[in-house]
Amino acid sequence: MCGIVGYIGEKPVRNLLITGLQRLEYRGYDSAGLAIVDDEVLRVRKQKGKVSELASTFQEASLPGTLGIGHTRWATHGFPNDTNAHPHTNATEDFALVHNGIIENYGAIRKRLQEKGYYFRTETDTEALVHLIDSVRKETALPLPEAVRQSLTQVVGTYGIAVVSSRDPDLLIAARMGSPLILGVGEGEYFIASDAAPLVEHTRQVVYLNDGELVVIRRNGYEVRTIDNERLEKTVHELEWDLGQIEKGGFEHFMLKEIMEQAEALENCMRGRVRSEENQIVLGGLIDVMDRLQAARRIILAACGTSWHSALVGEYLIEQYARIPVEVEYASEFRYRNPIIDDNDVVIVISQSGETADTLAAVREAKRKGALVLGICNVVGSTIARETDAGVYLHAGPEIGVASTKAFTCQVAVLTMIALKLAQGRTLSDAEMTQALHALSMIPDKVRQVLALDREFEQMASVYRYASNFLYLGRGYNFPVALEGALKLKEISYIHAEGYPAAEMKHGPIALIDRFMPVVFIATKDRTYDKVVSNIEEVVARKGSVIAITDEGNGELDRLCEYVIRVPATEEFLSPLLTAIPLQLLSYHIAVMRGCDVDQPRNLAKSVTVE
Repeated sequence: MCGIVGYIGEKPVRNLLITGLQRLEYRGYDSAGLAIVDDEVLRVRKQKGKVSELASTFQEASLPGTLGIGHTRWATHGFPNDTNAHPHTNATEDFALVHNGIIENYGAIRKRLQEKGYYFRTETDTEALVHLIDSVRKETALPLPEAVRQSLTQVVGTYGIAVVSSRDPDLLIAARMGSPLILGVGEGEYFIASDAAPLVEHTRQVVYLNDGELVVIRRNGYEVRTIDNERLEKTVHELEWDLGQIEKGGFEHFMLKEIMEQAEALENCMRGRVRSEENQIVLGGLIDVMDRLQAARRIILAACGTSWHSALVGEYLIEQYARIPVEVEYASEFRYRNPIIDDNDVVIVISQSGETADTLAAVREAKRKGALVLGICNVVGSTIARETDAGVYLHAGPEIGVASTKAFTCQVAVLTMIALKLAQGRTLSDAEMTQALHALSMIPDKVRQVLALDREFEQMASVYRYASNFLYLGRGYNFPVALEGALKLKEISYIHAEGYPAAEMKHGPIALIDRFMPVVFIATKDRTYDKVVSNIEEVVARKGSVIAITDEGNGELDRLCEYVIRVPATEEFLSPLLTAIPLQLLSYHIAVMRGCDVDQPRNLAKSVTVE
């Protein structure tokens, strides 16, 4: 949610900021703005709408200014409009600030400042921080960096901020508390950004700022301090991603590109971990905690959105194979219900970005109560990766499309590997492990076979694009896939869709079924197949329109269904890795045909960094 990019160096900053903001568009936003220091003048442009619209109104492309900040806003306080867009300035307009996060005590700060005579032009919480900094600076005569630091000690909430001033064209200030910021270190130039996307074309050297840290950047170097004014020495890390990975590569949309990358993403996720020749799973990030993980009394999986659906698959996997009790929690609810946790429990959090605010809060709550806390995430160096005790990276590559696709299948793959690792020598014999590893290693090629059916999904989309409601039904491992399929359709096409366990259809949803309501069944030939066929019969008897996903070679459903999608047969526990993909492609094509922005769906953000 929201995006920040900042630069100080020798290059003209206007185009660099515009390009950086465009790299951050996937985070979700409704307005955008820039503040550029040019010849000791602060030039601010901001407006509702897309970054491209902002660029067209900010025509001074030849501005020599080499210091500036940019922002994409996802509205929290105040409507999405030009006035509430960032950057915000103080009354004399000599410094500008951009902010991600929420200032929870902004009401009290605002009231106090209004009593001092400050006038508020916007409805945002951010403006309270701008005027607070201005007030502290005036009352103490402190330099701007120190005024920013002291002001932040009065703030309750979350923030990632960047500040520039026309009084000091050699200064860029940034700080974070609960909202990610990265410092990019180049040759005689420095960058600030919400994530790595705006940085990779300029530098691979980065410093990850932690909560409660502030960096003062000048053209000849930078200094990091805590908000309590303790000086810090920070390590410079090298980014793993490159520019080609965050571009579309000839695809019409990032979402389609990422769906089509899933075979390679799964290969990268399993490389070096699925060791068939040794008949074992090796998860390097868990080696030091494996004894405690295997001895866990209970495993709690906490996540949000798509990651929560992968956690549901993980529950089936771990309980089936490792025989350890598993609970799946919405991270957004986890810490607010005072969960019963002790040091015999293991909490595994799942997040594509590694920055999800609710999931990060779950990490901190679980650690506070003494649990071993593990992370599954995609972004190296993310906050969750740094704050958990250990974990596993997905290695899926950058996921730019807001609706998660390849991260979901890689999360399921990681959970599968964890389940098998815990099961070996416990419930799985060596022969059974050999069979499971062989089946798992075949999945990427089977994914390629599913992706080759894309034209079939496009044809189906042309039939169902005008539907107002969908129902997705599955059982066992494929019940979470039904939930995920419904979520994908909702997210990008704005069609109402619900997912249920197939047997639960009779407990309410069957009342909705008529010939205008498509019903998607995941009906692979597993232990519950006959039951699912009975459910299909019940829908057909009520003139419902049925789409079924089943195994190659299964013709039994042709007489009942309007469309039958056949995926390669695999072991039951691996079926979600294949059955999820047709649902992704069906959602994608329906959304495109409805004229929706599939990469940036309305009201959504890729990285949800506020509660």
